[in-house]
Amino acid sequence: MSDKKSSKIKIESAKTGGNDGETLDENDVSQPADALADLQAQLESKEEELKQTHDRLLRVSADFENYKKRSARETAEFRKYANQNLLKEMLPVVDNLELAIKSTDGQREIDKNLLEGLDITRREILKVLEKFHVSPVTAVGEPFDPEFHEAVMRQESDQYPENTVIGEFQKGYLIHDRLLRPAMVVVAGASPSGQEPDGE
Repeated sequence: MSDKKSSKIKIESAKTGGNDGETLDENDVSQPADALADLQAQLESKEEELKQTHDRLLRVSADFENYKKRSARETAEFRKYANQNLLKEMLPVVDNLELAIKSTDGQREIDKNLLEGLDITRREILKVLEKFHVSPVTAVGEPFDPEFHEAVMRQESDQYPENTVIGEFQKGYLIHDRLLRPAMVVVAGASPSGQEPDGE
């Protein structure tokens, strides 16, 4: 009788889990599933953080590249026009040399060596200006352009269309593509007959 009871107890023990009579709890089954869900949520969170960090890194990298390009442009622009003020101060020297040379026209008593020296000096200064990309503004015969010309006088003309530059008091100069000094010019007005040469 005792042997039957013993085998019955062993069979019941095996049915309930076989772990020395311990039974499985529902919590024991659900805990691994909850842990897996938590890990999955943490992984998704980290992936989202990684994506946001990557996006921020791309934006910062793009901003830095733009900053480098902008700085390079500004540096190049600064170097391009760094001597602008000095070169502008040299223009009156050229004006005075040209005026001195022109004022000697037809005067035989002028020392030819002195005149030649003035012309050589003028040409050397113009070479320096050219080296730094300074060039004269085209004026006479061109339509008046307020961006490059400064009108100081208006003169009636039947040979040129109205608003055409017909004379120049002072040369204008560009440095690269920027105006260094406007040309001081005479602009054609309407013809004395009242008929404009350009047919307007």
